[in-house]
Amino acid sequence: MARDTILFDINETVLDLSALRPKFAAAFATDSVTDVWFARLLHTSTVCALTGVETGFAQLAGSMLDFVASGNGISLNDDQRTEILSTFAGLKPFPDVAPALQQLRQAGYRTVAFSNSSQALIANQVANSGLGDLFDMTVSVESTGTFKPDPAVYRYAAEQVDRPIDDLRLVACHDWDTHGALATGMAAAYINRSGTPYHPLYRQPTVSADNMGAVAELVIAEDAS
Repeated sequence: MARDTILFDINETVLDLSALRPKFAAAFATDSVTDVWFARLLHTSTVCALTGVETGFAQLAGSMLDFVASGNGISLNDDQRTEILSTFAGLKPFPDVAPALQQLRQAGYRTVAFSNSSQALIANQVANSGLGDLFDMTVSVESTGTFKPDPAVYRYAAEQVDRPIDDLRLVACHDWDTHGALATGMAAAYINRSGTPYHPLYRQPTVSADNMGAVAELVIAEDAS
């Protein structure tokens, strides 16, 4: 099988961020800030990637937490910041993830966790989620000094897994991430976890479904054809 390695985005694709909501609710008196904070984090990481600002994802997460707090007239203390940010390491997987990973591995695929988060955080997330036996390796963009969807990080991932980039596929629930992968020559599969339309100007993946199990089935069928 030429395409035998699949990269998986982690936050929101594999791991459910809903555990963050009660933490935000306790600090902000509403859990709606969770989505604002994470969207701002992703937006800022993209700006940093495009403009060459070297930082880490954890630093950005903390900075954007303070930014959102300030915008809501709140000053978080160290305990509140730690309570929110430390939750990232213990996020639980969506229920469709483990069966899909098992199916793909049984079909002969290598499975790789691939994230903007640091290598240490990804390792903790995979271990704490109970998925440690279902990923062959983890790849962080950390050492590249940039973030997805910078083309450099997809090329870096290809080097790390020792495969040509066009022999790889990315699975993600973010259309900007699948678009970034497709722009470098990777294949991609999109999980529509949010129910929102895929961006019409982005490159379209050949596989798209609303859950990981359906994506696994479609990937296996496409690669076998």
